Amino acid sequence: MSGNAETFGLSSAVLLGDLCLVWADRMLNESGLDHVVMHRLNPVYDEMRVELMAGQYLDVLEQALATSSVERSLRIARYKSGKYTVERPLHFGAVIAGADAPTLDLFSRYGLPLGEAFQLRDDILGVFGDPSETGKPAGDDLREGKRTVLIAHAVNKASAAQSIEIRKHLGDPHLSPDGVRVLREIIQETGALSEVERIIEMSLAESLAAISSADLDVDAVAVLKDLAIAATRRVL
Repeated sequence: MSGNAETFGLSSAVLLGDLCLVWADRMLNESGLDHVVMHRLNPVYDEMRVELMAGQYLDVLEQALATSSVERSLRIARYKSGKYTVERPLHFGAVIAGADAPTLDLFSRYGLPLGEAFQLRDDILGVFGDPSETGKPAGDDLREGKRTVLIAHAVNKASAAQSIEIRKHLGDPHLSPDGVRVLREIIQETGALSEVERIIEMSLAESLAAISSADLDVDAVAVLKDLAIAATRRVL
């Protein structure tokens, strides 16, 4: 094949993403839901997709800006995972079932902190996880230079010497296993890992408290509690 391989790959990936969006619309439109339900559902579906695109863009932007803002990184976690992975799917099912506004609010109070905690756990696994368990190369997020909450805390708490090492290694696409080890040690020594684990536990507690007070079917509450624990306590 002729031409630039990277350009071809990027163009194909964008088109594949567009195709998946079309397929998602088609699956919903052909689901058999009646027009009354679809009228309730479409605003949630549209908002979910807008929020996802916003979260993904913020993720790319923070990586380009090379910021170290914990607040901005948490906002990415909220839009990229809190809303898309947990809150909106719960709203999806609730709206189909004809749930009222208080129930949707309940699912937001349960889903947002859980989704954020899920993303923070994923960030930890992206640095410290076993590739045989995660399915991702060791330190892949470090090679991409992702500006996660974990990295933001490490950058903000790093010593002068540690800051030099972070600038040297973070975002290096050819980062060696030794470079991964150096960054892992800095993340642990600065207390960033412990701090993110603390945030995860606080978010999990908030999510469990919200669903524990819910006036829902007891079996549904039990499943949602199990889901919260499974999503946030995945092993390294």
